[in-house]
Amino acid sequence: MNTVDAKRILETALICVQQPLAQADLVTLFDGQLGPDTIKTLLAELQQDWAQRGVELVKVAAGWRFQSRPEMRSHLDRLNPEKPPRYSRATLETLAIIAYRQPVTRGDIEDVRGVTVNSLIIKQLEDRGWVEVIGHRETVGRPALFATTRQFLDDLGIESLDQLPALGSPGQVADALQELADAGGAMQGSFDIEEPMAPPPPELAPTEAKTAEPTESPT
Repeated sequence: MNTVDAKRILETALICVQQPLAQADLVTLFDGQLGPDTIKTLLAELQQDWAQRGVELVKVAAGWRFQSRPEMRSHLDRLNPEKPPRYSRATLETLAIIAYRQPVTRGDIEDVRGVTVNSLIIKQLEDRGWVEVIGHRETVGRPALFATTRQFLDDLGIESLDQLPALGSPGQVADALQELADAGGAMQGSFDIEEPMAPPPPELAPTEAKTAEPTESPT
């Protein structure tokens, strides 16, 4: 198969399928005729082919996808003038703490924010698909450990947590996520932030996620 045909197949699949496609899916398109390395090269060429257009080919956590460039967002929003849902300052701060310190318990979040976490905030983040329970901490009460999901990364338009912005100060946590949300384009909604979050402890900076104890199934 020549390069032109192979790129056309990749391009068509990535445009027509709504969800990101993992490299294994892309290999399947060619029934063994092309290997992963060749497909990786073709994807890089496709990125260059679309470099001057309003749509770009990017790699996110779930795989490869086409998406509109950030500078196109204001124009596309005119097609849907309805105001997006607003997320409260408390919701965004909670999401930021989970993203930068995961895995964390509800108590950890409360220690950082200095206030009690409303259960509805956690539920909102879980319903949106940005946060999930990955285990329980082996301590009194076995509190749930929360972490962000692959959907969270996809909606921000990034591939891994390593691509979250480095924090110059704790007060930049919410702003960092807002900038990523604007750039990613898929994380809908504006965040209602009126003041910086309460000063967190030094360990708020991104840390390597710890492996959580698996949750036992009821017998």
